[in-house]
Amino acid sequence: MSMGKKLAYKPVGMAGGMLAGAASGFLVRKSWAAIAGEEETPDPLRLDHGFGEIILAAALQGAVFAATSAAINRLGALGFRRATGVWPGD
Repeated sequence: MSMGKKLAYKPVGMAGGMLAGAASGFLVRKSWAAIAGEEETPDPLRLDHGFGEIILAAALQGAVFAATSAAINRLGALGFRRATGVWPGD
């Protein structure tokens, strides 16, 4: 891919990253509320939550962010290819 097209994809990738962060945060809050009945995931440094609960919340956050990020990055790449005819990963 030419340097110009790589530079053109940078804002798409950055916007996708911000969108993935916001979307995954929303999904984690909703999921955690359904699982634990609390609005926020537990802070690892607070004593009022057990070790297992802290690990479960962290695993949920990581899994949701990874899946959301992958989906949004893939959709951004598909849109970029549709607009330019070039796949951004090449």
